[in-house]
Amino acid sequence: MRRALTSIRGMCKSHKAIRDITKIWVSPLPPKSKYLLPCRFNYIENGREKHRDVVQIKDAVMVLLYNKSRNKLVFVRQFRAAVYHGVMMGNNLKVPEGEVDLQKYPPELGVTLEFCAGLVDKDKSLEEIAQEEVLEECGYNVDAASMQLVYKYRSGIGTSSGGLVLFYCEVCDEQKVSQGGGINDELIEVVELSINQVKQMVKTCSSFNGSPSVFVGILWFLANFNC
Repeated sequence: MRRALTSIRGMCKSHKAIRDITKIWVSPLPPKSKYLLPCRFNYIENGREKHRDVVQIKDAVMVLLYNKSRNKLVFVRQFRAAVYHGVMMGNNLKVPEGEVDLQKYPPELGVTLEFCAGLVDKDKSLEEIAQEEVLEECGYNVDAASMQLVYKYRSGIGTSSGGLVLFYCEVCDEQKVSQGGGINDELIEVVELSINQVKQMVKTCSSFNGSPSVFVGILWFLANFNC
């Protein structure tokens, strides 16, 4: 896992520190969360009563950005607590006690390579939400109408099954109006990879600290454009 992360980091021109995590601890989920709702789902199938634990989450949009001025795909890197927790705990379904040993589990284990993305939590169209995320995270000012639908699908189908919508959007250097990096307490690094770099990543990256959506989007791009 760490070797794969190092390989991906080596592809990125920017190596600036995007996080300074000095303390990590885990606690039980509070009664009310802004982002998810766990519940017990009960049903009868073929005369048998069954029970499944389900986590209700918000849907999300993602944007595969292609900068045609530089012939590069645009990604983001950020620390994901859920990824870090999953790497640290493995199959152990228990809440760890005390502070996490950051020497044993460095925060870099939770850093992912992703497409620009955001939750569907506003009274706007999916294209408008995607447009906002591109501006906030990557710094490009694009029209909502420029969002091309690639796929609609679901993630985490065993537990959460959140709806995901993947868009494709082409940008150019003239549309870059800020450095991006997110808003509020977000800490996001914008990463550009060449077509050869993403091809190499798809061919050789046997372990990847991120969503399968990245590979789905890359493979769609390579299959539909003459690269």
